[in-house]
Formats: sequence, C-alpha cells, structure tokens
Amino acid sequence: MVGMTATTDPSPTPGSRPLTVHDLEGMPDDGRRYELIDGVLIVSPAPGRRHQKITYHLHHALEVACPSPLDVIGAPFAVHHGDAIELQPDVLVARDQDFTEKDLPVPPLLVVEVLSPSTSIHDLNTKKAVYERLGIPSYWVIDPDGPAMTVFELDTDGNYQQVAKVSGAEPFDTTRPYPVRIVPIELLDRPASDA
Repeated sequence: MVGMTATTDPSPTPGSRPLTVHDLEGMPDDGRRYELIDGVLIVSPAPGRRHQKITYHLHHALEVACPSPLDVIGAPFAVHHGDAIELQPDVLVARDQDFTEKDLPVPPLLVVEVLSPSTSIHDLNTKKAVYERLGIPSYWVIDPDGPAMTVFELDTDGNYQQVAKVSGAEPFDTTRPYPVRIVPIELLDRPASDA
C-alpha cells in the first residue's frame, strides 16, 4: 500500500509571503488536513480506519467523563493562535465558553494526536513543540500499532515532561483536565452500550 506523507513547504517561492490562517480558507475540501505552523503549510492525508476507530472511541471515553464547563471536539476543528498557526488535533478538550462556531482561538486544555506513518514525525516533534509553546497543559500521543499512549504535561517551567506511557490493557488514570481512565486496547473495541 502506498501512503501519502505529510508535506511542508519551508521556503516560499520568491516574492511570496508566509501563509496566514485566512489563506487556509481557500484550500480544497479534499479530505486532507491543512494546517499551518508559523506560516508554513502542512498537508496530511485523510486518516485510515484504525486511526479513526481510536479517535472516535477516545472521543467517546472523554465525552462520557467530561464535566459541563468543558467540551470535547474531534478533528477537523481548528485551533488558532494569531494569523500564523492553525492546527487540527485529532481530539481536543477546552472550556465551552472559549469555542466559537468555527474555531478555538485560545489554547485548549488537552490535545491528542493519533500517530500515522505520514504524520508521526510532525506529531512527535513539530506539533509537540508548538503545543508546548502555546502552553497547552496536556498532550497525549497514541500509537495505534501498540496500541500505546504517551502522556506529556507541562512542568512549572512550561516544558513538556513525559508523565506516563501505557500500552495494551494498562490503564491510564488522570485528573487533567478532569478525572478519566483510558485503556489503549479499549480504544480499538466498540464501547459498551450505555443502555
């Protein structure tokens, strides 16, 4: 199977300028994810089935536990910072009052990225650095191949520290941004009926 990779264009053509979030409005609606980091465009292919299962099941687990002043949103939903940054994490948690109908103009409390072969370098390096710079308190990275989850939280100096790494049936219990238990292997299974 041939996969597309996330691409960037770090050097604009002569006479051009760095892109802004307003430029993203003109991107095609072709299923790919168009993101912007410091004016540089990052294009990722549409995610695959395993990626989507994990994303939807994680969203469900977070939604069930979510207290009313917060909200859980899945991609594609834009997180903006000024005119030069627009990211679309796979799942995010933020205060309900901070959302607009179109985007989240302030940093969320939690962002989650599910790795894929085409995005893992950006998710583990570039995006992690931007999320840290924006002051997002919690960043979770899920590797569907484990499945495994690595959890980073900001320390008192504003730097991400790895606070947990769980895989398979190992549970991760957290209070940030609210109490919830995540078990990586359960993200691949259909959630039990609430009835």
